[in-house]
Amino acid sequence: MIAYLTTEQFLPELLEELKNVKSVHGSLVLADGPLQNSVWAQNIWYNPQILSFESISQAAKALKSLGKLWVPYTFAHHRRAHLIQEQLPVIKPRVVEFLAPLPENNLGAWTLLDKNTLLAASQTNSPFPLGEVRFHEDKKHPPSRAYLKLWELFTVYGVKPEAGQRVVDFGSCPGGWTWVLQRMGCEVVSIDRAPLEPHIASLPRIHFMQTNAFNVKPEDIGAIDWFFSDIICYPEKLFELVQTWQRSGLCANFVCTIKFQGKTDFVTLKKFLSLENARVQHLYHNKHEVTVWIKTSSP
Repeated sequence: MIAYLTTEQFLPELLEELKNVKSVHGSLVLADGPLQNSVWAQNIWYNPQILSFESISQAAKALKSLGKLWVPYTFAHHRRAHLIQEQLPVIKPRVVEFLAPLPENNLGAWTLLDKNTLLAASQTNSPFPLGEVRFHEDKKHPPSRAYLKLWELFTVYGVKPEAGQRVVDFGSCPGGWTWVLQRMGCEVVSIDRAPLEPHIASLPRIHFMQTNAFNVKPEDIGAIDWFFSDIICYPEKLFELVQTWQRSGLCANFVCTIKFQGKTDFVTLKKFLSLENARVQHLYHNKHEVTVWIKTSSP
């Protein structure tokens, strides 16, 4: 049995993708193993155990016997869970700098199924509490908070371009992703129908093209190392754009935000998942959207 945790907003999406679901507790879904590839799980609990207890101290003792560092997820019995957590070692805030090493140890997670039953997993897939990735944010330079999506991808997943590489940023206005890529040392071709914020446009190594991304042909740009897109468009249109660039042979590495207009487009999502070397994940800093990356090699 494996537990998959998401947020209340995306529980329907998680239930849509998981097979062999046994039970649902708030936004925590228990399913039979083996481990399933999940786009929508924010935190995965690998070895959940169900334990009965009579008292607060007995529950805390049981958790301590299984592991050292614990984070609670609560959907009911909040006060009782708080009293149990108070008897466990305190976890210091895990707030990281951009591209800094991640905390060394993944955290255990637990929840109360009822007043006298807890579900606990000493092994999870994240060093951050319940998969919530927190950064020391830059509140001065980026023009929007969209930059945090790239910060998370580059820092947590290690998927990032190198200094000196040539990249394109589609749907770049007001310039959050272009700002990150420029700070990485990349040569950025930044494309949008609306202009960049002036303090972003004036940075070195940025070439801005004010035009519709879908009117730009690969041969207009030439060979690039990375394709980035945070365009607001229907998922099917983005899929067509990615395929156009893949067929051109002018780019091998892709990072895109699939933004859902209304209901989640599972059909197009599956098309992205079927692409060779593709990974799709709902990042902590994604809204009703997911991030897809295809990392192969330089063109």
